[in-house]
Amino acid sequence: MGKKRLFSGMVIGAAVGTVVALFDKDTRDYAKSQLSAARTGSSYYLKHPSETIETIRNTVDRLNRTVTTGADSAINALEQVEETLDKFTNKN
Repeated sequence: MGKKRLFSGMVIGAAVGTVVALFDKDTRDYAKSQLSAARTGSSYYLKHPSETIETIRNTVDRLNRTVTTGADSAINALEQVEETLDKFTNKN
């Protein structure tokens, strides 16, 4: 019951916050332009599904390379720390 009430409160709070924010004309104009851009982009990808799949695949490949590079860098840093600690502990 508590989880459901928390989730409901969050959704209602977000909805009320959005409505209050839209009282400002600049905010309405910004939201309108962003929704228009999202509509244009999504309709393009719906009309070109093969390009959509290719874009997603390229993005996932780039993410995999970034994660791999980060993991390699972290492993390298840990190995350097381990070597430095070994030098100090073996001296004494």
